[in-house]
Amino acid sequence: MGAWAWRSMAARDLGQVVALADRLFPDHPEDAVHFAERLAFGAGLCLNLSDADAGVSGYAIAYPWPLGRIPPLNRSLAPVPPAGGGAYLHDLGIDPALAGAGHAGAGLALLIHRMREAGLRDLALVAVNGTLSFWEHHGFRIREPSDGMARKLASYGGAAHYMVRTL
Repeated sequence: MGAWAWRSMAARDLGQVVALADRLFPDHPEDAVHFAERLAFGAGLCLNLSDADAGVSGYAIAYPWPLGRIPPLNRSLAPVPPAGGGAYLHDLGIDPALAGAGHAGAGLALLIHRMREAGLRDLALVAVNGTLSFWEHHGFRIREPSDGMARKLASYGGAAHYMVRTL
């Protein structure tokens, strides 16, 4: 155990990914069908952190998405709006047993590399659960939300921030 590596997520990984997401984000549960839709939509941008012995212990779900819009939680993305060069990082989750080992930063670096290869220019996310400083350290900046976006951010809880990194 311990040979952790980020790789492209596959449909066969979704059971482990959903189970990990349920543990990491109990206040924002999402059905497996929506994870599958996001994987299909952003296949080259969805990753998992795995080890041959332990299986999936981290994941990143990202997909092309227009800046200034927050995708719905636990709902279909359809109809999908034109991305216009942007992508959205829906989740980046790492098993707490692996926290502090640099896996999140390594996964983010691979995601950004793949975005550049795909010609995408901006990565947006909603920072939750006290992660604002992590995202700022990795080049993300808070964008002031529109009124509609502010209402959507409120559904995430008190300290949610819409953030963007231009690549």
